[in-house]
Parts: sequence; C-alpha cells; structure tokens
Amino acid sequence: MLDPAIRPAGLTVRCARALLSPWSRLSLLLVLLASAAAMVLLFEPQRLLADGWPPQVAGTTAVALFGAAYGLCTAAFVPRPLLNLAAGALFGSQFGLVSALAGTVLGAGIAFGLGRTLGQDALRPLLRAGWLKAADGQLSRHGFRSMLAVRLFPGVPFAAANYCAAVSRMGWLPFLLATGLGSIPNTAAYVVAGSRASTPTSPVFLISMGFIAVTGLAALVVAWRKRHRLRSR
Repeated sequence: MLDPAIRPAGLTVRCARALLSPWSRLSLLLVLLASAAAMVLLFEPQRLLADGWPPQVAGTTAVALFGAAYGLCTAAFVPRPLLNLAAGALFGSQFGLVSALAGTVLGAGIAFGLGRTLGQDALRPLLRAGWLKAADGQLSRHGFRSMLAVRLFPGVPFAAANYCAAVSRMGWLPFLLATGLGSIPNTAAYVVAGSRASTPTSPVFLISMGFIAVTGLAALVVAWRKRHRLRSR
C-alpha cells in the first residue's frame, strides 16, 4: 500500500500536467488576447491622433515609449496603419519611422512568442486541410522569403500573419528579419502621410497615399493568385 504522503505529490503532478497541457496553454493565450483587446477598447489608443503625445514626455524618451506602446498595441490587434499615421503625426517622418519599425518588430516578436509558446502544440494537429498544410509547409520551409512577401504586400492582417508563423516551424531569426525588412516600405508610406497630414495637397502626401493604394492593390492580386495556387495543391 502506498504511503498517504505520496498521494498529494501525485495529485500535484497531475494538476501541473493538466495546467501545462497544450489546450490549457491555448486557453490561456485566448484569455490574454481577449484581455488585451478589452484594454485597447478601454484606453482608445487612437486618441493619440487627436490629443497628441503627453507634453511632459518628449525627445528620445517619447520616441522609445511610443515604440514600446506600438508593439503592445499591435499584439492586441490595433491596426498598424493607425499607429503608423500617429507616429508620423507625433514625431515626423524620421523619428516616426524609427519608432514605428521598432514597434513593428517588437509587436511581431511578442505575438510570435505567445503563439509559439502557448498555441503551437494545440493547433498544429489541426492543420489537416490541404491548403492549410500547403501554407504551413511554405512558412516552415521558406520562412524568410514567405514572410518577406507577406510584409511587402500587406494583404494579410499583421496579427494573423504573426500567429500563423508562430504555429508553423519557422525560426525566430528569419521571422524577425523578414518582418523588419519587409515592413519598411509600407510603414514609411504611412508615417510620411501622417507627418504631412496637415497639408493633404502636398506632393509628398499624395505620393505616399498613391504608394499605399498601389501596394494594397498588388496585395489583392498576390493574395488571389496565392489562394488559387494553394488550393490547386
């Protein structure tokens, strides 16, 4: 007969296994994402466009803090175009671009880490549909090239791309490098547009908006062709 003192230890092990199981971790991820989305709705970060940055925080400190807030907001599903416009309006084209790109990589890294740690083990067995397997294989084998294309042609929502990459077998370094490099053109266009929003008839503003429109159209074309290619596989 087992010693009664051993029973609590066995119960603790079973509880720990249940809490660390793939579906328990996925549930925790969903709770974290829902809580983050609720915080965004409560604090309304889009008010930065109307109210501006707090005057008591200025200079490089403000740029760094905005980059950190940008990263947290993108992980909570705040649209990047809104944050990019705010970066340009608050800090100008140069510092706004630096802050926005830093926040982009930070937010992508947060989402990738959460998805990889809490969601991958539970979600990978569900990749049974043909097009899901094809997309997973593309990201797993050609991670840098695939993610670079996703960032250059922003047809896939930023958060969705982050969590899809996290479920695949793509590595950290290719993901972050592709995110940083691929996000430069579109991010720069939005930041410049935000910095020139007070003069909407200026050539710089019109060129940046034209670039955004062209890349958006190109993204639709690429997504349509990619969808048919994945389905054919």
